[in-house]
Amino acid sequence: EVQLVESGGGLVQPGGSLVLSCAASGFTFSSYVMNWVRQAPGKGLEWVSTINPGGSTTDYADSVEGRFTISRDNAKNTLYLQMNSLKPEDRGVYYCQHRVIRGQGTQVTVTT
Repeated sequence: EVQLVESGGGLVQPGGSLVLSCAASGFTFSSYVMNWVRQAPGKGLEWVSTINPGGSTTDYADSVEGRFTISRDNAKNTLYLQMNSLKPEDRGVYYCQHRVIRGQGTQVTVTT
């Protein structure tokens, strides 16, 4: 059974940083593209970032380009999202995604 468990969310002031983690199990993590997506209150899912199986190729939504960094540790079956220079519009529930499967998400709140 595929399991994805996100962690690392929290409350941060604008300009602050957070690191999200996603522990994966139930599939060969190192063989698959992984994604981060998010959902702001009252809105649909928004793609944030993608990383290839080896970690050498990444892609970002324009809204986070230059501020967020996706990475992975295949030895630990873990996906990361380093988020810097956070803005109020970055708030929402962040999910890691394998194919169409997402975890329970982790809440990110950016406010003064």
